[in-house]
Amino acid sequence: MDLPARDVKFLNERGLDWQLVPDPKGAACVLVKGFDVAGGGFSPAATDLMIRIPQQYPMTPLDMWYCDPPVRLASTGQFATASEVIETHLGRQWQRFSRHLNGGWRPGLDGMRSFFVLIQRELQGIGKS
Repeated sequence: MDLPARDVKFLNERGLDWQLVPDPKGAACVLVKGFDVAGGGFSPAATDLMIRIPQQYPMTPLDMWYCDPPVRLASTGQFATASEVIETHLGRQWQRFSRHLNGGWRPGLDGMRSFFVLIQRELQGIGKS
């Protein structure tokens, strides 16, 4: 599986240390190493980020993302809402952030860029008081 060219361009333009890894469950995963979450009030300040890419992407929506190591709100040590589940993917334990694009997925319009808006808003905003 390959990512659409616009997604590759977006990830590269952001300067992210990323790779596309085949998922034994039939699709693929985008792994971003050392994703900065310090501005959102999380601890630790950086985590590996994983986005599972379904087989029918981009017609099928991206849904949820995962962190390893798990991140917690620095102010309380608690998990953010709907991020306390741990799942195993690619031989690693991942903290699942159960988040979805509001308004639904728009095939042909939405992609990695629009999903990253959600990720950035959550990981850069949830932990702030």
